[in-house]
Amino acid sequence: MPLSEIRITLPAWVERFVAWQEPCVSAEARMALAIGLARANVEGGTGGPFGAAVFDLVTHRPVAVGVNLVQSAQNAVLHAEIVALMLAQATLGRYTLNAPGLNPHALVTSCEPCAMCLGALLWSGVRELECGATRADAARIGFDEGPVFAASYAYLAARGVGVRLEVRRAAAAAVLEDYRQSDGTIYNG
Repeated sequence: MPLSEIRITLPAWVERFVAWQEPCVSAEARMALAIGLARANVEGGTGGPFGAAVFDLVTHRPVAVGVNLVQSAQNAVLHAEIVALMLAQATLGRYTLNAPGLNPHALVTSCEPCAMCLGALLWSGVRELECGATRADAARIGFDEGPVFAASYAYLAARGVGVRLEVRRAAAAAVLEDYRQSDGTIYNG
């Protein structure tokens, strides 16, 4: 009999890790959370080296976070960005983060999104994307981010999504390198 429900559960350490009421005003502060999630996910053995968070851009507080759950959940689509977007929409009770009456939101991710996540963020309604490590950093350790091009970011910008790349890149890339050195699984290389 096929499953009729899929449950997405973040590792237990996440609730203790995130300071939900603490505003993160700067891009660097927001990125520190995404990178911290990625590092804790690797160190805790709960998933791959990617973390993400959705922030309310008025209150500067996190709405939801995500970590890579591909291996632990045996589900190829549970990238950190997808998990954070799904949980943010569930938290706010809206299928779009750009719904009337909502503050604008940002997706902050420890690495540039893959093709799947880039498409999801477009449909999610976020107004800003902030990335740490680059797709080249991910490729250097063996991850394939798929067909993402400079034109992909231009497309987002044309639709009103601001894009900031390489926010705290060195710190974000270090998590990827540490994952490689610990023989972490490269599940899509």
